[in-house]
Amino acid sequence: MTQIGSIPLEQMLGVMVEKRKVSIGLPAPAPVGDHRFPLTPEAAGLLVERGFNLKMQTGAADAIHYSDLRYQQQGVEIVDRREALRSDIVVSLSPMSANDARGVKRGALLLTLFDSFADDPMPMRLLLEAHVITIALDLVRDDQGHRPFADILAEISGRAAIALAASLLADAEHGKGILLGGIAGIVPCEVTIIGSGIDAVAAARSALGLGAMVRMFDNDVYRLRLALRELGGGVMGSALHPRVLLHALQAADVVIATPVAPALIIGPDSVSEMKSGVIAFDLSKQMKPVFPSLVQVDLGQRSANQGKSQGGRACFTNTCNAVPRTTAMALSNAFLTLMSEIFTCDGLTNALMLNPGLQAAALTFLGKPVNSTVASMLGMRPVDIKLILQFS
Repeated sequence: MTQIGSIPLEQMLGVMVEKRKVSIGLPAPAPVGDHRFPLTPEAAGLLVERGFNLKMQTGAADAIHYSDLRYQQQGVEIVDRREALRSDIVVSLSPMSANDARGVKRGALLLTLFDSFADDPMPMRLLLEAHVITIALDLVRDDQGHRPFADILAEISGRAAIALAASLLADAEHGKGILLGGIAGIVPCEVTIIGSGIDAVAAARSALGLGAMVRMFDNDVYRLRLALRELGGGVMGSALHPRVLLHALQAADVVIATPVAPALIIGPDSVSEMKSGVIAFDLSKQMKPVFPSLVQVDLGQRSANQGKSQGGRACFTNTCNAVPRTTAMALSNAFLTLMSEIFTCDGLTNALMLNPGLQAAALTFLGKPVNSTVASMLGMRPVDIKLILQFS
């Protein structure tokens, strides 16, 4: 009898296919005009742990006083600007130049701020031609309808405005050499705040904590009521009656303008009634300045003391740039949440399909302007992103 031995058979084995890591590029902020950087070393390390490949431009975090070595220790690759811009996802809070826009690879994702292209539409046009997907971080909404990035920047701006105002008032050389809150027997300074949103409430709370007298104005009486209730007393609130506002401006040592509807512009006649040496902050984000007759001091380009050295009154803008490290620490939390959502959805397109709050923040998608303001700036007609997603 013939003995049949065992015959080896082929066995189907699973083939491990390594998934390519998504790269995140972190170019340095603009050398003039912006000091903000989106991620601390700790936040960058968490993204590396979650499978992202981070590429940061040499010296990009100098403005927030973190060395390249701190990021390298967290697994971040230090590269030149060109390589950072060639990443799958580019995060830039600064306005992007035309050369930078040309350096972003086709089909990449750019995370930026809505007003980054307000002064020059050419970079946006180049990004559109390269089919770069552009998301405005300050327009991103969460499930509750809140705007986490915008709210973070607003709260920082409000608190930073009061901190800077207190420092400038106490400066014996450039300011008045007085305390914002005064002491026993001396009337404290008066702070007039226009608006009652997150930035206005943050400014009011900081001013109250230092002992200042605070007045708050808003045409939205319901929002004003909520703000006054949250602040818990000590703030005098009023609708924007011209005569009442003028009296408050005349008495104010510090004036902080935040977003209100309709947009407010305080003309030269009213400004001339304000105190000599009054410190004003424009946090309104509107196209035209609230105080057009005042010297405009961009804190991304000059220090507060340089602005006041010109004498007289001044209006400070771009307040987050005065505290870039705090801004980076706060934004890092929001970035970790956003990137986790994109990673969980296995790509931006899926994330856009599933997340209406992210759809609302899209400026360009697959070579089409999907934001009406951006389309108008480029002389084009906007396209509904939902239609593109439906057929993509």
